[in-house]
Amino acid sequence: MSESSSKLPALLKNLSPRLNAGEFVFLTTKEKLPAMMHPLAAFHEWEGESVVLRVEQAETIGLKHDGNTYAWITLGVLSPLDSVGLTAAVTTALAAEGIPCNVIAAFHHDHLFVPYGDGKRALKILKDFQS
Repeated sequence: MSESSSKLPALLKNLSPRLNAGEFVFLTTKEKLPAMMHPLAAFHEWEGESVVLRVEQAETIGLKHDGNTYAWITLGVLSPLDSVGLTAAVTTALAAEGIPCNVIAAFHHDHLFVPYGDGKRALKILKDFQS
């Protein structure tokens, strides 16, 4: 077992998921966002800029979305970029309950986006999973 994979039990024990306020959308645009817009996340893809915005922000600037909105859950555990298995473990736990999940791994924490209507249920699943 590698050193980074041996950290998984401690990461799971300290998962500390929290549901953040707001409703979010994933969008793609080839246009530059107005300076007043600060996406929660952005990624440059070949097809255009992918962004995660609060629904209100997207609607304020007239960006159309597909109607799918997401709840944002942050895993409070500090997850090193070289950790092995954390994403697989939490997405598997959610998938077992029929909840799709998009993950953004940032420097300090992993951030999960689940369908907005499943946010509280996903949080409960993750807290139970932590136990």
